Amino acid sequence: MSSDGSETAANVKTQTFELRPRARAHPRALPGEAAIDEMDICNRVYAVLERDRRINLHRHPISVSVGADGILILEGEAESVAAKKLALRIACAAAPELAGAADRLRVARAEPMSDGEIRDRVRDSLIGESSFADCGLRVRCDRSATVTVAEPAGYPPANIEVVVDDGVVTLSGRVPSLSHKRLAGVLTWWVPGTRDVINDLEVWPPEEDNDDEITSAVILALEKDPLVDADQVHVLTRDRVVALSGIVAGAKQKEAAEDDAWCVFGVDQVMNRLAVLH
Repeated sequence: MSSDGSETAANVKTQTFELRPRARAHPRALPGEAAIDEMDICNRVYAVLERDRRINLHRHPISVSVGADGILILEGEAESVAAKKLALRIACAAAPELAGAADRLRVARAEPMSDGEIRDRVRDSLIGESSFADCGLRVRCDRSATVTVAEPAGYPPANIEVVVDDGVVTLSGRVPSLSHKRLAGVLTWWVPGTRDVINDLEVWPPEEDNDDEITSAVILALEKDPLVDADQVHVLTRDRVVALSGIVAGAKQKEAAEDDAWCVFGVDQVMNRLAVLH
């Protein structure tokens, strides 16, 4: 069961489970599998979500349901990128018998922004980043026309298309490395009105992903963040779990470093072991 990225499941059941789930059991057999009890699964998932103090279900309720194709569906608004990723990871672990999970969680806006404002901020962030100097850029807001901001200058040509719809930013196109893909996602998450990032960027030529690649991307994000002294933070990744250690100047820098790590595509968990100097 994968918890990486945002997906869409078809044939979603109308039955949902809110803060206090109420539904009758509905056993259903998946192809080649024993019958499952959807109510039992949803109650089980909800129970583990409610126990985790990092996921505030009372302030940000999450709806849990099972799609007709045996997919666990999470919908609602999470408090942060960390809460969104944690909820999906915890839910997947609690329902291993299901075929997968559809992430329909959105992150609460750090500040109110229209889709046009988000589009412009993402555009400016990508144009202002030297790593994308040779990359073409096109932007589109909802169903409006696509506007070419920059033409690709390198070979093979790299292009990023940005689409914003109700605060959800989709990145598509082709970039030359996993580092470029991940940096584009981080810069997009840093726009305070962004509610979700669907990172569909293709890497060409293809690269094999691994923990070292994630570590490099986290270090790069820390280096790009003016709130963090990246030289004071040690990053180690194992099985997509990132551990941060070292000594930072204050609590805000510790929090910013953790937020940066959560924003990196492919990170499933962050262990913040940073010590605060004062």
